[in-house]
Amino acid sequence: MLVSVLGSALLYAVIANALQNGVGKLPALGYNTWNAYHCDINETVVLESAKLMVSLGLKDAGYEYVNIDDCYAEHNRSSTGELLADHIRFAHGMKNLTDQIHTLGLKTGIYSDSGWFTCGGFPGSFEHELQDATTFQDWGFDYLKFDNCNIPFDDIIRQGMLGKYTRMADALAQLAKSSGQPPFLFSLCQWGWEQVWLWGSTLGHSWRVTGDIAPDWDSLAFIINFNSFITQATDFYGHNDMDMLQLGNGGLTFDEAKSHFTAWALMKSPLLIGTNLSAITPDILEILTNKEILAINQDPVIGKSISPFRWGLNPDWTSNSSFPAQFYSGPSENGTVFMLLNTLNEPADMFFNLTESPWIRAGRQYSVRDLWSHTNNGTAVRNFTATNVPAHGVVALLLKDAGDEPAGIFPPCAVWDNCAYENGTAAN
Repeated sequence: MLVSVLGSALLYAVIANALQNGVGKLPALGYNTWNAYHCDINETVVLESAKLMVSLGLKDAGYEYVNIDDCYAEHNRSSTGELLADHIRFAHGMKNLTDQIHTLGLKTGIYSDSGWFTCGGFPGSFEHELQDATTFQDWGFDYLKFDNCNIPFDDIIRQGMLGKYTRMADALAQLAKSSGQPPFLFSLCQWGWEQVWLWGSTLGHSWRVTGDIAPDWDSLAFIINFNSFITQATDFYGHNDMDMLQLGNGGLTFDEAKSHFTAWALMKSPLLIGTNLSAITPDILEILTNKEILAINQDPVIGKSISPFRWGLNPDWTSNSSFPAQFYSGPSENGTVFMLLNTLNEPADMFFNLTESPWIRAGRQYSVRDLWSHTNNGTAVRNFTATNVPAHGVVALLLKDAGDEPAGIFPPCAVWDNCAYENGTAAN
């Protein structure tokens, strides 16, 4: 199936309206309780997770948010309409919890919903947007994940999807202005409407692009395939959210876990760990703290995602939820980033001509840095081959200009289609 592409003028006009309120320039790094605990959360679980963020070295690697997902509230609001934290599971109050997390040098996130109820059946924020935003600020939170369950009838909400999320975006902006406090980082969890990436950047830091992730290769391939067609929507202050990291939750091989982390990081998705940190293994921790990969995700100069330059197994621009594009590149502060993703079920060599990437200059040679082995691997001239890439495995490279390519190489063009001498004779 071929995927149609919207005109670039429309796309960049939308992106230009990004919510640049000083929050969320770079993708968020942190932890979220949902994948590991679902509704089985309490203040001890959350605080222990925060402490593990520090002791495991995740805070030092750049992870800063500890986010509570659904199911933290009482089922009923107060007599005056305020949200109430569960009095048993959060017996000491949310402000006490966030104060302790802040003392660790971390930030905190909370969850709500644009409908009547959250996905777990707790009070949603519809018609309570400013009241709930004020509560979250009083509780000491810095980040809001905003979900999409239990939507009011059309004759009640009288809004499209954009308007439904604008209600909370406006409330957060109003609160920041009236209180003088820093604005919330606003993350839209709009998993039911595929065009959210077109308008998400007008409202918040990130927007979910698909439904919930599962800890298996089929789910990863589906999300990577979908996101590969909308990478242009990601830049500073606006990020395609590919959902939480499933590393360490079972179902993925080590090579698949590396591919998962690499694709999410280099596509500039928020990186929110969904693993039970008390059970994290050294090999998964090594993946999560790969400073060279994280540096690309957190690049202070270039906010763009990598994008496919060749699909590989399939014809270019072909959507295949099981076998997504294999060859990606993009700019960075320190060179051109490449991701080679072996989507096959067996090991494979992966070859490309350097100038297939729009970020590479013809007639130049490039030093090669492997971002997983952390080694300098010589110089690439005209092309590069990664040998024996594992099934569902990944290669991540940083190529830097190393001067003119050696003289006398034949043919005179690495890609000789329409290459010609000065007299017009074809050079091939």
